[in-house]
Amino acid sequence: MVDPLLGENEPVARATKTPTLTEHERRYRELLAEIGEIGFIRSGSVAPRFNYCGKPNCRCHADPPQPHGPYWQWTAKVDGKTVNRRLSEREAALYQEWIGNDRRLRALIEELRAVAEQATNLVLDQVVKV
Repeated sequence: MVDPLLGENEPVARATKTPTLTEHERRYRELLAEIGEIGFIRSGSVAPRFNYCGKPNCRCHADPPQPHGPYWQWTAKVDGKTVNRRLSEREAALYQEWIGNDRRLRALIEELRAVAEQATNLVLDQVVKV
């Protein structure tokens, strides 16, 4: 802001606004609505795999080598054990979408917990003041 007497720029003090309980409740409802829009979820990861065969004259042993693939593979922990599954191209696309949904869900839940913590702290502060 320009000081009318000095004609110089002066830093403007900006007050930081603490979110109210109503704002936390609004954000909490928004997050719940976003969670409701998420489609199917699946944990794990999808990766392309390339293989080399045992035939000595095959293109995978040429110079430069041209390995076989890509073959899509899903990997996840199921009941404490690593599970692998070979996928078609279409299945790989679906799994990637579902895994992305799972990651989005986890991020939303993390934010939901943070908002809930702030809101409940405000509620507790109001209870203590009464």
